Amino acid sequence: MNDTVTSEKAQTLAIATIDNPTYVAGRRSFFRYRELGVTEATHGAMRAQVTEASQGLSEPTGWHYHVCEQQFIYMLKGWVDLEFEDGRKVRLKQGDSMMIPGGMRHNETATADEMEILEVSVPAKFGTVVCDPPTA
Repeated sequence: MNDTVTSEKAQTLAIATIDNPTYVAGRRSFFRYRELGVTEATHGAMRAQVTEASQGLSEPTGWHYHVCEQQFIYMLKGWVDLEFEDGRKVRLKQGDSMMIPGGMRHNETATADEMEILEVSVPAKFGTVVCDPPTA
């Protein structure tokens, strides 16, 4: 018997197929967001999307943070360069992953022309807050 997690609302099975994708509006107009059905299945406890780009960033996104518990990113294709409030600069490439805690300031500075990212956030609904860059 499988152990189950109890919550106020029972979660349901979510299946998303590449043959019948569901695209939704997202944070950035230059990315395309493929919803994987997790938001509805978990009643907003978690979100899973594939973020796609067919053109690299022409300029950095700007310093920001997300109002959430955490955001998990897995690079499916291409690469993305990010910088973080602690001065760290990271290039994530295909097969790499990272978990960004909610509230951590960061900036996407460049991407490959073609890119796909699996992005999971807890909870599903979260905000993006523009902020000042960290001081040196």
